[in-house]
Amino acid sequence: MAYNEEHDADGSETGRVSFDFRGYLFKILNLWKFVLLSIVFSLAVAYYINVRKQNVYKLDSLISVESEQNPFFTANTSISFNWGGVSGKVGKIITAIRTRTHNEKVVDSLQSYMEYLVEGTYRKEDIYKNAPFDFRLDKSKPQVLGYPIGIRILNATEFEVFTEFEGDRRAAQTYANQTVKQVTVATGVFKKTFKSGALIELPFLNGRLVFKPAATLKPQSEYYINFLNFDAIVNRYQNSIIIGPAPQAASSILRLQLAGTNKAKIVAYLNATSAILSRSELERKNLYATNTIKFIDSSLAAVNTNLKDFSDEMNAFRRENKVFDVSEEIIQISEQLRGYDVTKEQENAKLSYLDNLENYLNTKTNYTEIAAPTSVGIQEGNILSSVSKIVTLAAERQNLEYTTKEGSGLFKELDRRIDAEKNVLLETISATTKTIGIQLTTISRNIANLEAKLSGLPEDQQEYLKIQRKLDISQEAYDIYMVKRSEAAIVKAANISDINVIDEAKDIGGGRIGPNKSLNYMMALMLGFFIPMFLIFALFLLDNTIHGSDEVEQLSKIPILGLIGKYNYKNNLVVFEKPKSAVAESFRSIRSSLQFLYKRQAKPGGKTLMITSSVSGEGKTFCSINMATVYALSGKKTILLGLDLRKPKIFGDFNITNNKGIVNYLIGESTFDEVKYSSHIDNLDVVSSGPVPPNPSELLMSDQLHMLIAQLRQDYDMIVLDTPPLGLVTDALELTQYADATIFIVRLDYTKKGMLALINAKHRAGEVKNISFVMNFYKHKTNHNYGYGYGYGYGYGYGVYGNAYHEQDGGKTVWARFKRLLKRL
Repeated sequence: MAYNEEHDADGSETGRVSFDFRGYLFKILNLWKFVLLSIVFSLAVAYYINVRKQNVYKLDSLISVESEQNPFFTANTSISFNWGGVSGKVGKIITAIRTRTHNEKVVDSLQSYMEYLVEGTYRKEDIYKNAPFDFRLDKSKPQVLGYPIGIRILNATEFEVFTEFEGDRRAAQTYANQTVKQVTVATGVFKKTFKSGALIELPFLNGRLVFKPAATLKPQSEYYINFLNFDAIVNRYQNSIIIGPAPQAASSILRLQLAGTNKAKIVAYLNATSAILSRSELERKNLYATNTIKFIDSSLAAVNTNLKDFSDEMNAFRRENKVFDVSEEIIQISEQLRGYDVTKEQENAKLSYLDNLENYLNTKTNYTEIAAPTSVGIQEGNILSSVSKIVTLAAERQNLEYTTKEGSGLFKELDRRIDAEKNVLLETISATTKTIGIQLTTISRNIANLEAKLSGLPEDQQEYLKIQRKLDISQEAYDIYMVKRSEAAIVKAANISDINVIDEAKDIGGGRIGPNKSLNYMMALMLGFFIPMFLIFALFLLDNTIHGSDEVEQLSKIPILGLIGKYNYKNNLVVFEKPKSAVAESFRSIRSSLQFLYKRQAKPGGKTLMITSSVSGEGKTFCSINMATVYALSGKKTILLGLDLRKPKIFGDFNITNNKGIVNYLIGESTFDEVKYSSHIDNLDVVSSGPVPPNPSELLMSDQLHMLIAQLRQDYDMIVLDTPPLGLVTDALELTQYADATIFIVRLDYTKKGMLALINAKHRAGEVKNISFVMNFYKHKTNHNYGYGYGYGYGYGYGVYGNAYHEQDGGKTVWARFKRLLKRL
């Protein structure tokens, strides 16, 4: 683990833990190649993304939204068709641009569902309309979806359509009505030659491909036509287009933005959006004028018929009767009657309009087709205001239907406001109708009085005056309607849209927003660095093995006697067969350190050295053999006892069998001389463990072993005890009573830190005395937590000595030396 127990001066644990930041740092430094590899890999991925990913561009355009009054006919008869001021209209324009209906118009006008492609390095690239031909598709017939159709230029007049279908059914769309259906296609390779402009009628492609006159045609050049689902393209643009107030500009200035991979497409879509929006807005703005002209045209038809009939009647009367003169008085009365008749006709027209309007309000739900009340001369302010509000709200509701689901609270609020305004208008119509009725009664009474004065005239004169009156009334009504229609037509023709393009979209270079190559490299650098940092941190927290002598010093007060480097060799006799190696020098160093310990004890007779460890595999037997060898080579009479009765090992390196050993002696089966073996190393005798007994602990506790050790102290200068692991069984504890010195083997990157707590406890309890640690598998650059900092005082590890102490590399190839150099990096 990455946490170390702290100790008091007496060696007891305090129970506190601290994170070993220095060890973590050295761990990182030791794994610098892994960190570097991670960074290089991340940067390679970023480069791959930057190279393969298409560039994304964002362009914009500016439009202004004006709030102008729409005058109809004259200043005295104008009504307003406004959207609630600039701010209200801006909001409605923003909503309109995001509607599906608007985007469908733009997509259909640009045919954005059809792509022209060429084969690029990593993908098929969209060239928009830079292909040397135009494909004029037949919207009434299906086009295959999502399957690029190849076009190969053959010469100046011919081309080849080629493709290869894997299945016999493909989805195709008819763009006239956007229906999608499955079509049957031929599987395998398809090729067919056509002439430019010829009709193409295939199950998957229908239309005409026409070469552009000024285009450069390269024979065998290949292009592709790809058709996309109409609804999917509309939905993509609807969700992609961004509209909002332009920064640092008036609230009526809007900025349209769109991102994509082809700048020409973005420019075309933004400009088409502005144009279609302006045209639609003008149509909405002219809504009253259009409805009014339609209403006047329908009225003119009836008036024109009456005028013709009355003209024919007057001509017939004049042919049948003589022309006569009437008195001045009669002329004045006739003029008065004509005035009353015109007024009556006008009031009847108003009454008819109000009756129709009332019926329309009570029977219809779409109120956007109401004609202007001023078209019949109605000047009532409440009626004009109510009609204007109702039409505005109806247009707003109609516009909202494209972006909001039916049943929304917005619809309910608009319907409530429309109903409230409609109720007010209906009451106003009722009151105005009564007022007009009263006026008509008065007019009729006046007409009756004047007609009574003419009753004394001859019948032919009375008839003449009646026909003349009707003719004059029809003519005047016709003239009034024509004037009003002309005024409405002039207003409509002169009207301009409230949407004006201030700055149209244009490709002037730049505009790229992605991929952000610098950011990608920065993110790759960060991820490439911090991900391995996190992994190393996690491994460091979970790692509970010992990696350096400094960790041992932090975890235990037991001194470190020496360091033994890792040395790959065919057997355990390194000191004997490689006396100049660094490992041999390490064992000599440990021998020298033990001399001070033995001198302090001043015991007579031979000295005993017990070598143990926490678990198997830490190099206990290796150290036992080589410590015994180093003493024997120094001239001391040495014996190596294999007391690891459960797992004997030492016999193999001396070419002896394990059929007889210390076990046979302890059970009385053999004499000591029978189990002792004189090795090929001078001054070194070896006693193996022998067969594994059923009761090893009891044998090690026997008096027979006690007497044997006492006898060996008299016969030998050095007795090396190879014992079982101290952390697994209690056998080694039984042997501590015979040890003048104990070596506890700690194998770096193998021994668990928890095992040191076990030996610490036994040392404090007095069960183990004169114990020291020896670091096995020590590497100079991994010592002390992956060692690029401080060093340990003994310094007898692998690589410490100069070349004079090492065996030469004779016989090794250059490649082997190079690999060895790489391992040292």
